[in-house]
Amino acid sequence: MSMPFQWPAGYASAIQPPAEFPERSIWFIFRGKELLVTTSPGIALPHCNHPKILGIMAQRIQYLGVLGEQHCYAAELAVGAAVPQGWSWQGLRALFGALDDAQFALAGRALQIVDWDRTHQYCGACGVATAARVSERSRECPECGLVVYPRLAPAVMGLVRRGREILLARSPRFPRGMYSALAGFVEPGETLEQCLEREAYEEVGIRVCKVRYFASQPWPFPHSLMIAFFADYDRGEIRVDGVEIEDARWFDAENFEHLPRLPARISIARSLIDAAIGEMRC
Repeated sequence: MSMPFQWPAGYASAIQPPAEFPERSIWFIFRGKELLVTTSPGIALPHCNHPKILGIMAQRIQYLGVLGEQHCYAAELAVGAAVPQGWSWQGLRALFGALDDAQFALAGRALQIVDWDRTHQYCGACGVATAARVSERSRECPECGLVVYPRLAPAVMGLVRRGREILLARSPRFPRGMYSALAGFVEPGETLEQCLEREAYEEVGIRVCKVRYFASQPWPFPHSLMIAFFADYDRGEIRVDGVEIEDARWFDAENFEHLPRLPARISIARSLIDAAIGEMRC
């Protein structure tokens, strides 16, 4: 069984940066949720000493660690910041396959850290300005002591199997014609297995059993950790909720040509579906 995500070999996460900016580092520079990349001759990230070399001023900088032998930084620019000549702003989804896997994975991490840091400059309890802690990735309020960590929302994804069939569903938010596995966010006090069982019943009206882990994937759209499972059909007839799901059907995994449009290969959903089809064909 292939894992859809793992940190690249040679990457070491860290919080404390070098005393001085190295002559050449990898920079993940964001304007909102867009990443700065070259436009010619190919897609690439800035490799430089500091964003000011490109004529741009960073509002905040985060140290990410070392990839291979290069230090990595994330930087946030002001909304509306101009793009340097020869560069462009690109959304992360559009860069899948354009950046190498290691840099794409770090770009997702960088986006989440930058967004968390930007939205936690002030204490949510008393309103005082927070300060970054040096011992861990967190911010602390000097007034009331509240400590906040990077936001992470666990979401469960489940592919339900019935014999040689798989259940695929369509959300109104999906691109035209696309179907995927069921998914939903974990609620307080709920186990991952309970979440999957609840989502299956709420969204399509069926009961599932024999929930078993497949893999997980960080998903920076915006702050999720996707945890994927297989589950077996237990009982019930499909009854879509009409809100989260507009259609759901059983598909014969052996007739691949009759399957609907599936999620992009960037996603754990596609890895989950492909793994199920591969197992059924063996």
